[in-house]
Amino acid sequence: MTDQPRPLTLMAVHAHPDDEATGTGGSLARYAAEGVRTVLVTCTDGACGDGPGGVKPGEPGHDPVAVAALRRIELEASCEVLAVSDLELLGYSDSGMMGWDTNDAPGSFWSTPVPEAAQRLAELMRVYQPDVVVTYDENGFYGHPDHIQANRITQAAVADSGIPAKLYYTALPRSALSGFREVLEETGIEQPREVEENPDFGTPDELVTTRIDVSAVTGRKYASLAAHASQSDNIFFLEMGEELFSRLMNAEFFVRVLDSTNAPVPEDDLFAGLR
Repeated sequence: MTDQPRPLTLMAVHAHPDDEATGTGGSLARYAAEGVRTVLVTCTDGACGDGPGGVKPGEPGHDPVAVAALRRIELEASCEVLAVSDLELLGYSDSGMMGWDTNDAPGSFWSTPVPEAAQRLAELMRVYQPDVVVTYDENGFYGHPDHIQANRITQAAVADSGIPAKLYYTALPRSALSGFREVLEETGIEQPREVEENPDFGTPDELVTTRIDVSAVTGRKYASLAAHASQSDNIFFLEMGEELFSRLMNAEFFVRVLDSTNAPVPEDDLFAGLR
């Protein structure tokens, strides 16, 4: 009997339930449809997310335990939509936004020593043998402590395990963001506050190495966001409607930061050089 060839494997390391949908939902769905094994590692329980009716942490009616339980159900539904092969939960407490008291709470992801969390992630890399790993940049894309921590433990786990051939950071080119703003203004949809208030939001175009066409699976990305409908950030996308969403979200972008394949850039495939 001959051994079955090991499947190509993509591992996405995300901070909270729903992050997998916004940043990499299209790529996860596309590569799953191509027969790639897709592994999602979610680092926290999302307990600092919105409660019923959009109630925020610290407000009356916000129960972190109940929020975490609901977000676990939503995450599993999203994974089903995206056909994620394997979901791994690191189970750290959501640290909340930078400066919140929850940053330093016992068990929070932000307060966990990087080597400790990285060792757990490296062990998952040894189990799944990912060819490609995706996470956020050093600023966590927009400065959220759990996103920053996800970057730190991923870098450490990749260095410790030596397994992935390629490491990518999620990106949003500023040129694409400019077009995004124009369409939203035309349609009368208010853009997210962090985008509106931060002129430096997004990734300088010259840093972006990789564009993944996800036009064939935008419906699944939209449905994965709909699975996380308890969170107000996702309601912004859902209010677009699937048609406009598909028009705006037909590609996902990445910055390649580690590569042992010598595949030329720009790329249109995270697995360029591996198949």
